[in-house]
Amino acid sequence: MTSTVVHAGRLLRWGRILASHGALREIEVSPLAPPMLRRVARIARIGTGAPKVPDYAGAFAALGPAAIKLGQALATRPDFIGMAAAADLARLQDALPPVAFARVEKTLDADFGAPWSTLFTSIDPVSVGAASIAQVHRAVTTDGRDVAVKILRPDIETEVARAIDTYEWAAARLERQGGEFGRLRPRAIIASFKAWTLAELDLRREAASASELKAAMAAEPDFVVPGIDWARTTRRVLTIDWIDGVKLSNRSAVDALDVDRRALAGTMVRSFLRQAIADGFFHADMHQGNLFILPGVDGHPARIGVIDFGIMGRLDRRARVYLAEILYGLLTGNYRRVAEIHFEAGYVPPHHDIGEFATALRAVGEPIRGLAARDISIANLLDGLFAITRSFDMAVQPHLLLLQKTMVMVEGVALTLDPDVNMWEVAEPFVREWMKGELGPLSRGADALVLGMRALSQLPRVFRQLVARVPIEGAAPAGPQLPELDVPEIAVRARLMPGRWLGVPLVAVGIAIGVAAKAFF
Repeated sequence: MTSTVVHAGRLLRWGRILASHGALREIEVSPLAPPMLRRVARIARIGTGAPKVPDYAGAFAALGPAAIKLGQALATRPDFIGMAAAADLARLQDALPPVAFARVEKTLDADFGAPWSTLFTSIDPVSVGAASIAQVHRAVTTDGRDVAVKILRPDIETEVARAIDTYEWAAARLERQGGEFGRLRPRAIIASFKAWTLAELDLRREAASASELKAAMAAEPDFVVPGIDWARTTRRVLTIDWIDGVKLSNRSAVDALDVDRRALAGTMVRSFLRQAIADGFFHADMHQGNLFILPGVDGHPARIGVIDFGIMGRLDRRARVYLAEILYGLLTGNYRRVAEIHFEAGYVPPHHDIGEFATALRAVGEPIRGLAARDISIANLLDGLFAITRSFDMAVQPHLLLLQKTMVMVEGVALTLDPDVNMWEVAEPFVREWMKGELGPLSRGADALVLGMRALSQLPRVFRQLVARVPIEGAAPAGPQLPELDVPEIAVRARLMPGRWLGVPLVAVGIAIGVAAKAFF
């Protein structure tokens, strides 16, 4: 009861803040929302002076650090909150006032087990960036290297844990409503958010992600991932190489650069495709605040640098094959094959008709087939696909939604670099070549051989388990020879006339129970 009161109190307080920013207006009129929830949303707005155009990003920013992270997670779920809300929440880029250095200095000393001055010559007390979970300071190591030091905000773990408890409580009650909420699986949304956030709260995990991405992107030298200083990295402190460039969010500074913006846009798209499709491990937060332009030196062209590896996505090979085939099928008009892939992957429940699903896909794909590639918006394409998922009871796939959100983000960044970038022209050769290598006869044969060998290698274990569970016939020791039982006449008559004597065993049981009860009581 106490936890219910606490969670309800938090939700009411948060709801009032959301309502004051107009962020509950869609709930008030949504036919998908339960009537009680619509009424509460209307009441929460009374007297707030809420704007007519909802300010979703402002609302979540006002709720605090944990809500900012939740808002960023919800930005990946336009099917759940709508395209307009998702687009607005995409503006959440963790810009918060920094904590005084004297407070985070205690974190440094505690995590290093010694004064920070034993590892750094200097740390600039003025933060170069402050986010919802951590802030960054420029520093110089004792061996003279320029680095960026990321430090968790004091007490952030406790604050986030409290908020997540309430999010889980609310999500469970929403999902119990069934219907559309059951299909959209709000508990899965919060579970994904929880996993991202807990990973971000351990900066060693972020360091490991950066290290893995750096190794994977060795084939893209124009996409720079900073190196990790493991000796100066702990659970609450991350030290990486300093990136000396111009942040893409600084539009005026970017415009002043003399760089080949079209080439940089191409680098952006190719690097994302290599991460997502070729390697299955991608940076899932590539907004302008996390990207830099590094001016060229010694004749080398300008490059793209990336930071902040707290939110990463991962796709197994099967999901990447499905993704590539779906994308290629939509571009080439092979809607039947795209429909088959959805059924093979289990994305669409089997009670639906595959032909009807192919027709629905055609309704999304045909309008873009006659357009120039530059006129095709990934965001609009995904909007159409989300409408189909609702009609065909498709359960959401969180890993694919994270990828879709990143695709929209990459498209936006590429267009800011070069408004005429032909994203599909850049993507199509890469996807085609990857499919040729991964889905050709040789590749399929190699996959079948590998899977077959793996299955064969398991046969000894399977046989051992089978033998252990199925004893050999006759292996059990023989029991003692017992004389035949004399069958009483009453039993013989019972067998001959079962209907007449059916009550005899029941009476006997009743007598036994009565005798036992008398003996004990």
